[in-house]
Amino acid sequence: MSQNDDQQGYWPPLSPAATGLGCRCPRCGEGKLFSGFLKVAPRCENCGLDYSFADSADGPAVFIMLISGFAVVGFALWLELTFEPALFLHLVTTLPLAILLCVAPLRPLKGLMIALQYANKAEEGRISS
Repeated sequence: MSQNDDQQGYWPPLSPAATGLGCRCPRCGEGKLFSGFLKVAPRCENCGLDYSFADSADGPAVFIMLISGFAVVGFALWLELTFEPALFLHLVTTLPLAILLCVAPLRPLKGLMIALQYANKAEEGRISS
């Protein structure tokens, strides 16, 4: 019996990208994945999938910090070298850009990581002796 077969029937595999980026249940694609901004719901309200397997840890945050940090620092350097603005202009432009680029993709990327865990049946590693 596979992970998709249970007492409620057969669930065809869905695209992890579509369900994860849409913040939907990785099994049925209908239920909400989150109960808050980043808090994972205990279970799907549509199909009943228990989300206790979901542990994205710091993965999404690390990817976002690396990618958006590169973009924000590049923009700040370009702004400084091109216009030589006052410090407050950096705060008015670069700080909101950094916040936007860090916060906006966090929820969809966390959903994607959880959907990929489900699709690949990821679990904690074990050492066999």
